[in-house]
Amino acid sequence: MATPPSMFTDYKPSKGYDEYFSAASEPRSALSPLLSSLGQLGIEEINRNHAAAGMLLKRLGATFRLNGSGERGGERILPFDPLPRLIRSGEWQRLELGLIQRLEAIDSFLGDVYGDQKILNDGVVPREDLETSQGWRPQMQGFKPPLGRWCHISGLDLIRDGQGTWRVLEDNLRCPSGVAYFLENRRVMKRMFPSLFAGRTVQPIDDYPSHLLQTLRDLAPWTDTPKVVLLTPGVFNSAYFEHSYLAQQMGIQLVEGRDLVCEGNRVWMRSTSGLEPVDVIYRRIDDDFLDPAVFRPDSMLGVRGLMEAYRAGRVAIANAPGTGVADDKLIYAYVPEMIRYYLGEEPIIENVPTYICSRPDDQAYVLAHLSELVVKSVAEAGGYGMLIGPHADQAEILSFAEKIQADPRNFIAQPTLELSTVPSLSEGELYPCHVDLRPYVLRGKGAWVSPGGLTRVALRRGSLVVNSSQGGGCKDTWIVDESSC
Repeated sequence: MATPPSMFTDYKPSKGYDEYFSAASEPRSALSPLLSSLGQLGIEEINRNHAAAGMLLKRLGATFRLNGSGERGGERILPFDPLPRLIRSGEWQRLELGLIQRLEAIDSFLGDVYGDQKILNDGVVPREDLETSQGWRPQMQGFKPPLGRWCHISGLDLIRDGQGTWRVLEDNLRCPSGVAYFLENRRVMKRMFPSLFAGRTVQPIDDYPSHLLQTLRDLAPWTDTPKVVLLTPGVFNSAYFEHSYLAQQMGIQLVEGRDLVCEGNRVWMRSTSGLEPVDVIYRRIDDDFLDPAVFRPDSMLGVRGLMEAYRAGRVAIANAPGTGVADDKLIYAYVPEMIRYYLGEEPIIENVPTYICSRPDDQAYVLAHLSELVVKSVAEAGGYGMLIGPHADQAEILSFAEKIQADPRNFIAQPTLELSTVPSLSEGELYPCHVDLRPYVLRGKGAWVSPGGLTRVALRRGSLVVNSSQGGGCKDTWIVDESSC
């Protein structure tokens, strides 16, 4: 059995599933070569390079802004951890199939509920659960998007439970974020820790922008030279770095709503040479703000007349308005049934077991076991609106009990899973930190899954919350050939 390098002597794997070590602190066989490379660097060198990596990310502008911090002072880099996460290529191939399967079913669901509504009429998904979702957009009923696809750019959150089994934790289908950090993490790792790549084949990820651009171009079959733009809310959005980064990487125009105008059922971009036609909009603003003539009349971020041009088939929008109904954490609970209903298949990647608080029996169980469960508000994101029962005090538990009883539709609950851990730098020392994974799936004429994705890591010791807004950071994720781990 391989012996871990001395830098891991004091590392204590979690009681659940540690991706580097077994519960007996023995290195997992596939990780031995990486552990040897890390040992050659040593903890002091890793800490020095880690500090330099943080400064590099700051110079690159790889920042995000916390919700509510409108000033530049609210910007910070996304904390980066230098110990990579490895997933073997054979294991990854199965996950790819599971991700594509899930999105095929979700896309069929969206086309159905905004069309004939067979799944509602057959009672597989309760109509009330759909129509009370904050993501439901009745304005989209009867609409058929280009290529018949609703979800073009998706980020599905995966976790490994205490037994090492992969599960889907959440679906992100409106404006999934984080891909810029996914790409920049690799760039920084190659620059600051080049020796870790020596002798092993890590699947490249730097072609993501070209795959994204091709996906967007696929959505405009009416022209051979589609004009693509990225629509941003502006510089004070928390993900503005990513918006500008992706636009630059794809070589497309970054625009705000005021840069676009609709005339003659077409969208045009204002330029110094006049109006230029726009064929595809990669939107990074929510449905409510896209078109004040159809959604929120007070929106200053969108384009009046956009939805009319969209319905006329003269512009494509990625992702299609209305996809947010499948982001609802209550609708998430029905995705395994969608897979069976539309595809006639069993899910390749299962959900996390979920209790629906609007069901009387589920609600009674949840209220009786709040101290053991994770409770989530169905429309919240970023780690907000959540109760982690084992870490909550009695006042928090009582408060959530009242919220659930007052508005049961707004909550689901799940077991407190022992998320897998990966060694990470915490206060200069190696500590087992919980992680999840957000792979990115692009669906134009075909389907493409990013090799790996954004591994988010709960850098606060003992925390289960990986979100950047709650103190989380990120890691580089390597998909490696079986022979080169």
